[in-house]
Amino acid sequence: MDQKIIVTVDVVLLTLVGERLEVLLSRREREPFAEQWALPGGYVHAVEDADSLAAARRVLREKASLTSPYLEQLYTFSGATRDPRGWSASIAYYALVSADTLRPASPAPFELWPVDELPRLCFDHARIVDGALERLRSKSAYSSLPCYLLPPAFTLTELQQTYEHVLGQKLDKSAFRRKLADFDFLEVVKDAQRTGSHRPAQLYRIREEKNLMLFDRTI
Repeated sequence: MDQKIIVTVDVVLLTLVGERLEVLLSRREREPFAEQWALPGGYVHAVEDADSLAAARRVLREKASLTSPYLEQLYTFSGATRDPRGWSASIAYYALVSADTLRPASPAPFELWPVDELPRLCFDHARIVDGALERLRSKSAYSSLPCYLLPPAFTLTELQQTYEHVLGQKLDKSAFRRKLADFDFLEVVKDAQRTGSHRPAQLYRIREEKNLMLFDRTI
């Protein structure tokens, strides 16, 4: 008799804390790998979940009390050796949230870990994290993707710094702002400025109709 295939979703939820990308992890409550660190995940519910995207959204909602503004399918990781319970397939997603949204919402069993200082992860979750980071960095070079790591309103300086932290390189300020004007995916937040030790800075947000925008050249 054929063994039943295990089908799950796992979510790499990424945020930017200061200058570092961090990922949300939790300790597993049961075997296999009880008490070891893992990504938020769970079984696909055939009756409840319309598709794997619905399952990923449910997992984030139920396990981390979160709704991510950006959730994208990454890859399907499968095989006979990745789960000691048997042949399994994990439909992996990655999600982006701003840190100020995440911290109040995430329950105690979850912790944020810098992506370059991860503990040992169970199953093949380290491979899944690596895949999500590669996708985020490559896609950020030609899209508005890093905006989803920011709060709804942000300054142009904050936006540039976010791109720099994700891409791991400095960007020329003048060239960056010229490209922002050409790509035209931002709009001014009226009567809103960020105040601090320097002069007030205008706040911007993503145009509602734009969502994720792909550019015709790199940022």
